[in-house]
Amino acid sequence: MKDTKVVPLQGTEKEKYVHQVFEDIAENYDRMNSILSFRRHRAWRKFAMKKMNVGGGDSAIDVCCGTCDWTIALAKASKTGSIIGLDFSSKMLAMGLSKLEKEGMQDNVNLIEGNALELPYPDNTFDFATIGFALRNVPDVVKVLQEMKRVVKPGGKVVSLELSKPTWKPFRALYFFYFGRILPLLGKLFVNRYEQYKWLPTSLLTFPDYKELEKMMKEEVGFSDVEVYPLSGGITALHIGYK
Repeated sequence: MKDTKVVPLQGTEKEKYVHQVFEDIAENYDRMNSILSFRRHRAWRKFAMKKMNVGGGDSAIDVCCGTCDWTIALAKASKTGSIIGLDFSSKMLAMGLSKLEKEGMQDNVNLIEGNALELPYPDNTFDFATIGFALRNVPDVVKVLQEMKRVVKPGGKVVSLELSKPTWKPFRALYFFYFGRILPLLGKLFVNRYEQYKWLPTSLLTFPDYKELEKMMKEEVGFSDVEVYPLSGGITALHIGYK
């Protein structure tokens, strides 16, 4: 099965469309994440945190933080460090705030409604900058990574946990069948959102695979080193760029 050719949305058009998608699915985002990933997203995030080795007092910004799962994990690991969750969707942030309140962590984390293309922080502010399952949705991947690199301190880490593309062809074909045909139907079945969940496989088809993203991070963004970890047969990948 060949990858479907898709004319990708660009720039402002993509930004507006993606914003509306996440506003529409915010209330069901966590439940659908668990259903669609077979709960593997939690294990992938746990693996990322292990590789990052966040220490007590470390600071971090979680870009495109969504409903704040990774933001909360960072705050728990840092304990006393400054943790920021930034997203452009007010409804996703509202869901994240509700989770922070349940954890009793609303005073430990600052949530900011903002744009990943223009992070409202000075250079060399954070020890870590993370982005989870959102890099493929931004209008300009390189620009967002450059912004994340800008706001981390020298020696800091920029971390992307993102869906990728399996390298083994039979598995790749099965994966794209599930992602392109089954996933939107599940979105319609469980939360009556077909078009929004049709966007997710479309966004992946036009996104670089984990090898291409590694090359981009080195050559176009200028990280001194990049660690890459394909996970679950390559359907997800962790990239850690060092400033």
